Order: sequence, then structure tokens, then C-alpha cells
Amino acid sequence: MLSRAAVCIAIVIIAAGCLCPGSASAHNVSKRDASFVQANKGAAIAPFVYLGAKHMVTGYDHLAFLVGVIFFLYKMKDIVAYVSLFTIGHSITLLAGVLGGIHANPYVIDAIIGLSVAYKAFDNMDGFKRLFGFQPNTKIAVLVFGLFHGFGLATKLQELDLARNGLVTNIVSFNVGVEIGQVLALTAVLIALSLWRTRSGFLRHAFATNTALMVVGFVLVGYQVAGYFVA
Repeated sequence: MLSRAAVCIAIVIIAAGCLCPGSASAHNVSKRDASFVQANKGAAIAPFVYLGAKHMVTGYDHLAFLVGVIFFLYKMKDIVAYVSLFTIGHSITLLAGVLGGIHANPYVIDAIIGLSVAYKAFDNMDGFKRLFGFQPNTKIAVLVFGLFHGFGLATKLQELDLARNGLVTNIVSFNVGVEIGQVLALTAVLIALSLWRTRSGFLRHAFATNTALMVVGFVLVGYQVAGYFVA
């Protein structure tokens, strides 16, 4: 029974990364949302909060990375600490990218985001200790990758014709929405993980689940690298 559950989790993780070719970057803004953003000419706090929350809840690359981050965290204070580091990094580059006009190639950024998923899964499997004999600072890694995750969305918003009137208010509202969506998504993930951890075979199937997570990360990297050269 438990082994079937682990297989189902692995399939869901792989499907999320592999069966969505139209949104492989996980940062693409839908045509409807893009039309609204470009047509908007002033401050619109509630709609941008909603769009930010929607982005996080549907952003499977963010969620895959965060699943990896909290996978083996049992204490709430540790979860809050790591998620806060990710939030700080995510917020800095989202605001700096859009408001500060800092640009980068979106394919490169999204490839690094995919790498972050593979990195955390590999870390959860004790890959660094087993193969290289050392353990990188996990908190620094989460903060640094958080910077890239925020920049990933910023590169997509930079492609839109954003009105300068109310821009600061709207982007800050959007970022608040992202964090709200993050809390909602993480709550669901924590509930699922907590239930799974009560099963005797959690640790036995954790390796397979993180292997699937790492595969998703490398698939995302490959997709973005291919897009870079094709583009």
C-alpha cells in the first residue's frame, strides 16, 4: 500500500514537470492575465495580489523546490527559517528586476531554477556527502536559489508593457500575493508530508521520491538549455 503511494507521488512529480510543454518555464503569464496587466493603467492592489497568489500556486518549479527544502524538516522553526530565506531572495529579485530594470536571459534563469530543484533533491539524498565528502551550507543555497526563482518571474513581467502609473504598488501587491500563495501551497504540502511521515515506510520511499524530484529538475534544465540554443 505504501509503496504504491510512493510510486504515485513520483508519477505526479514527474508529470508536473514533463507533461506541461506549454508552461515548461512555470513562469509564463497566461494571455488573459497578460492582457489585464497591460491594459491596467493604475494601482490595482487586489487583482495583483490575486495574480501573485495564482502564480505561486500554479508555479510547479517553485513548489517542487520548496517540497525539497522542507522534505526532511520536522520543526516548525526550521521550516519558517528556510522558507523565510527563500522568500527574502524571491522578493529581492522580483522587485529589483521589474522596478530596477535588471535584465537577464530568461532561458538561463529558468535553467538555473530547474537546477535548484535537482540540487535540493540531490542534497536530500545525501549526495554531496556520499560522492564528494562535504555538505554545502543549505541555508545559503536556499537563499541564493530564491534569488533566481524571483528573477525568473521578473524576466516574464519585463516582457509585458507595464504602465508606470501605480507600478510600485502593483508589483509590491503582486509580491504579497506570491507569498500568500506560498503559504497556502506549503500548508497543503506540510499536511501531506505529515500524514506520510506517520507511515513506517516514509524513509524507505523518500529516496525514490527525491530521485523523481531530481529527474524533474534535470528535465527542466534540459528544456531551457534547448530553448536557449533554438531561440
